[in-house]
Amino acid sequence: MARVRVVIFDCDGVMFDSRRANEAYYNHILAHFKRPRMNSEQCEYVHMNTAERSVAYLFRDDPRLKDALAYWRRTSYLPFIPLMEMEPYLKAFLEYLRPSYITAISTNRSGTMGPVLATYGLEGYFDLVVSCLDVKHPKPDPESLIKILDHFGLSPEEAIYIGDSEIDESAARAAGIPLVAYKNPYISAPYHVSHFKEIEDLLPFI
Repeated sequence: MARVRVVIFDCDGVMFDSRRANEAYYNHILAHFKRPRMNSEQCEYVHMNTAERSVAYLFRDDPRLKDALAYWRRTSYLPFIPLMEMEPYLKAFLEYLRPSYITAISTNRSGTMGPVLATYGLEGYFDLVVSCLDVKHPKPDPESLIKILDHFGLSPEEAIYIGDSEIDESAARAAGIPLVAYKNPYISAPYHVSHFKEIEDLLPFI
C-alpha cells in the first residue's frame, strides 16, 4: 500500500469556518437587488459552490440575473474575510506535516484564496493551491484534485483529501483519492474526524 505523500485541503468548512463570511457576502448582493436574505438551503449551496454558480443559483428565477452577475464581479469579498474563523489546530497541523508531507489546497474559491492565506498568515504552508480559476471544471468534478496529483507525479493512493461536503465526497471518489470527512458524519468516507489532531494521529497508519 502506497504511503501518503500529499495532504490536500478544502478551504471552506475545513481550514476555515466561513459560513458567517459567505452569508454576509451573498446577503449583501441580495440586499442590493432588494431580495430577501438566504434561507438554509441557499446557505448550504453557496458554502460548497463557486461564487459564479452561487449567484446564478440565487438569481436563477430573477430576470436581473445578468445584472446580479455583473454586480458580483465588481463586489470585493475582501471586507468579508475577517469574518472567517480559522479552524483550531490548523497551523499546528500544517507545521507537523511539513516538510515530511506535500501540502496542497483544492478549493472552489476563486481569486479570494490568496488574500485569505495572506490575512491569516498561511502563505508559506502550501506547495500548491488550485482554485476554481485554475481548472475548466470546478468541484464536484475531480479536475482540481487530478491537477494536484499530476503536478507532483503522484498516484491517488499517495494522497488524502480533507473535505466536508457532498461536493468534496464526489470529487474525491471520482479522483480515486481517500476522503477524510471533516466534521461531517453524513458523507461517505473511509475516515471521519472532528479535529486536525485526529488526522495527525491517523496519518502514520494510512
